[in-house]
Amino acid sequence: MGRAKKVLGILIVSVLALAGCGTDDDSSSGGSGDPQLRKITYLTAFGAAGRDAFVWTAREKGYFRDAGFDVDIKLGAATSENLKALAAGQTDFAMLDLTGGIILAGQGKFKDFRAVAAVQQQTVVSIVAPADGPVKKPTDLKGKTLGAATGSVNQSLFPAYAKKAGLDPASVKWVNTTPQQVPALLAAGRVDALSTFLIGRPGIEKAAGKPMIVLPYSDYLPDLYGNALVTSADLAGRDPDLVKRFKEAALKGLADAIADPKAAGELLHKENPASAAAAAEAEIRLMTPYTQPLGGLDSGKVTRAIKLLSDTGLFPAGLTAEQVMAR
Repeated sequence: MGRAKKVLGILIVSVLALAGCGTDDDSSSGGSGDPQLRKITYLTAFGAAGRDAFVWTAREKGYFRDAGFDVDIKLGAATSENLKALAAGQTDFAMLDLTGGIILAGQGKFKDFRAVAAVQQQTVVSIVAPADGPVKKPTDLKGKTLGAATGSVNQSLFPAYAKKAGLDPASVKWVNTTPQQVPALLAAGRVDALSTFLIGRPGIEKAAGKPMIVLPYSDYLPDLYGNALVTSADLAGRDPDLVKRFKEAALKGLADAIADPKAAGELLHKENPASAAAAAEAEIRLMTPYTQPLGGLDSGKVTRAIKLLSDTGLFPAGLTAEQVMAR
């Protein structure tokens, strides 16, 4: 009997040890390991940056879990790359620039996505250039070299911005790279300026070691949304309740990140050590004025955005708001 108890004790210890290992694995991958939760994959807009910190906040505070989800957060790239992943069924939700998504939908390249909430109520796409450099206004870009993320809205929207600002878009040369390497283009002197998001200015200044000026596209292109939460047209139509629950949980995280940018930045750094907490905090603070009303997505504004983009020649008329946003 004593021997049987001893064997049983060893088995119990072994089982507990294995269970502990399983918990560690789930934690490191961001999952809860709870079989009762619906597993969801989320793709960030642009690597691990302050603009997406709210998603980690929503997961850390249990908002996704309370809504019934076990969320795996993966690092995204530019708009077209995220739409490719969505179309291939590699992610359930993604963050991307809605203006860029509308352009690609209008061009017939990606039609099977639906926006469910706007994180930035106005486009934050901008020209970012050294304050001590020659670029002070849009027309100064003539003959210059611009850097941007491959497949990003920054480059696809530039022709409309340039035409409105009185600049021939063909007079600018482009250098493309991965989202993470965009600041390095300027720091290394390979480009004269960047076409990127104004909220990324702190990280660019840190990389270049000098102050920057910002020329927002919105000065010439009003009524355009910035980043938005999107899902597939199939999921939006098949399970609107799931989409609603995920959106509401994510927006709770956004509200908390806005209320405490420092904590959100620190959490982002904890989850992604390569991301600087201070830069993330600064980015969230820069983004905050563009977030109200929280999650708001208006069909009238989307319609005006479509018309503006179509009128500037980016795609032919015919696209409707219902084709790019969930009901």
